[in-house]
Amino acid sequence: MSAPYVLVLYYSRQGATRTLAQHIARGVEQAGIEARLRTVPAISTVCESTAPAVPDEGAPYCSEADLVNCAGLALGSPTRFGNMAAPMKYFIDSTSSIWLSGGLINKPAAVFTSSSSLHGGQESTLLSMMLPLLHHGMVIAGLPYSESELLSTQSGGTPYGATHVAGRENNNVPDETELSLCRAQGKRLGELALKLIEK
Repeated sequence: MSAPYVLVLYYSRQGATRTLAQHIARGVEQAGIEARLRTVPAISTVCESTAPAVPDEGAPYCSEADLVNCAGLALGSPTRFGNMAAPMKYFIDSTSSIWLSGGLINKPAAVFTSSSSLHGGQESTLLSMMLPLLHHGMVIAGLPYSESELLSTQSGGTPYGATHVAGRENNNVPDETELSLCRAQGKRLGELALKLIEK
């Protein structure tokens, strides 16, 4: 049996969500459990178009085994009209066999996102990502207000999950407050995963 890990699964077009994922993974590993970074391929309206088997950059594509064998899940997507991006939704929609087997029941999960504006639908995107995880029977872990940055942030960060404000031209890099909240969220998720493994 392989060592337990937390799956940090994300989709990113401009790189901001990937940066958040990397810092969530750092937080997970601070808790003393492996973080496994994975992404999903873009989708196309052209049915014959296929993604390469291995992405050109970033994390490998997520497999069903990566998901079903995780001890916890951090799910991240850019905001698209107040919802998760289509590639992430497409991937989640393909997990019916895991749902039928109950493979994710009682595992902890967290969500994170990036948008181009402060009021770009971050919280509704986080909520939209929670819904299928709740259907899978996962235990949702947000960011508690014991993380003082939630009270002082002038950019991203919500009790529903870590966020980032990328700006209209996607030229704002995640600031230290946003990254600190990512690491805190990852650490909390890792700690919860370890506690639930012990049960």
